[in-house]
Amino acid sequence: MIQQTLKILFVLIILGQSTSSFAHRYFFGLTELSVNPNHQTLEVIHQFTAHDIENAIAEIKQENFSPEHKHYDSYIRNYFNQHFKLLMNNENIELDWVGLEVNQGKIYVFQEAVFKNNLAGLVVKNDLLVDTYTKQVNTVNYQDSVINGSLTFTGSKKVATIVK
Repeated sequence: MIQQTLKILFVLIILGQSTSSFAHRYFFGLTELSVNPNHQTLEVIHQFTAHDIENAIAEIKQENFSPEHKHYDSYIRNYFNQHFKLLMNNENIELDWVGLEVNQGKIYVFQEAVFKNNLAGLVVKNDLLVDTYTKQVNTVNYQDSVINGSLTFTGSKKVATIVK
């Protein structure tokens, strides 16, 4: 009985080690853009693996960076402001910072902007993590009262335009 328990424990340890080495083979981020016609705002929600964002910022800042860091929120805010931009008619859309939340290894970043248009013609610049992780793929899903769809961003494609 003890020998069988030890074998099971050994198998579980081996499986745990092998799954942890495969646990992060894919690097992806997800952003949702939606127009709220009642408030005339563009709502932006980003979802990324928290430690990927933290590692990228640590590399840029050349310092240890984790949720306990005294500038955690402001560093993340600056990172997203630098690496995610929206333009309409060649003019930058100023995204207001709503906040961030870290939950179960994911980081959620919330932004919004005053927006009275539909999304057709919106230029999206998204190079979040693509310079840090060569396999990073970012998907931006978008929706307004007229159109919906998605855009994909990688190290070789960092800018796209939403078309009707």
